[in-house]
Amino acid sequence: MSSTTTTFPALLQGFFLDRLTAQKGASPRTLESYRDTFTLLLGFAERRIHHPPSEMTIADLDAPLVLAFLDHLEEVRGNGPRTRNARLTAIRSFMRYASVQDPTCLAVAHRVRAIASKRFDRPSVEFLSQEEMSAVLDAPDRTTWSGRRDAVLLATLYNTGARVSEITRLRVDDVLLDRESALHLHGKGRKERVVPLWKSTIRALRSWLRERGGPDGNEPVFPNRRGGPLSRSGVESRLRLAVSRAAVDCPTLTGRRISPHTIRHTTAMHLLQSGVDITVIALWLGHEDPATTHLYIEADLAMKERALLRARDPKPRRSRYRPGDRLLAFLESL
Repeated sequence: MSSTTTTFPALLQGFFLDRLTAQKGASPRTLESYRDTFTLLLGFAERRIHHPPSEMTIADLDAPLVLAFLDHLEEVRGNGPRTRNARLTAIRSFMRYASVQDPTCLAVAHRVRAIASKRFDRPSVEFLSQEEMSAVLDAPDRTTWSGRRDAVLLATLYNTGARVSEITRLRVDDVLLDRESALHLHGKGRKERVVPLWKSTIRALRSWLRERGGPDGNEPVFPNRRGGPLSRSGVESRLRLAVSRAAVDCPTLTGRRISPHTIRHTTAMHLLQSGVDITVIALWLGHEDPATTHLYIEADLAMKERALLRARDPKPRRSRYRPGDRLLAFLESL
């Protein structure tokens, strides 16, 4: 191995070009995330050690500096634990690659890879009731071009439970309305799935595509005014407008922060409440791990109450009191 392959710049370039792109075939979103991580990390390191990135070594990116960078993300940039952990995952991945390419990096890489991910409380799943979702779907002004687009957009989001990135990436050729009515969604990590459509969604999509005038198959299904695909912020903005209008007739929506991901949760909860098997819902949403889908079971209080009613209330059994062990009593008091 030549000495040039062990420099930090060569290792980082090899990590992106050889490891992530050529070997793993990482998706564009993964590459963007890892790129942003190292842009932030190298900028932080340069301010700390006063070396330009092209002159840095692996030893400069030791565990104390990486820990300081992670603290910086939370305390200065206002990132949450999820973002912090995502940045740490990218750094660990690079350190694993560097230690294989250059064994002299092993000590530094081992200490960085030993940094623990930060634990955090998962928020409860936010979702809409059937009445609230219906009010949101009815809210767009169908007398305008943007309102008609928004009505179909929201109906498609609710039908498919798609991620906002999947909806903004949707092209005309992905809408299958000939023999089998479905959407071809392109998910995270280049994973693809086909989701069936309700008759009402089929009618709405057919009408919308006719209004678009038979666009080319590679054009976005939901364009902005300039003809390009709606951005993530564009979808969020149109949803906020629909919610604010729906809140006039549905006061329970007032003051709630409802995002496109809330609609995704709503789809899952309504499927679950309709008796759809949890494994089918996992396939519907494109969950890689079915355990993720179990969050919806935990969030459905009505389902828990029904299960409680079906269970027998055991009669309390009388038992004679026995004083507990003093050591166990101490432990229970902690």
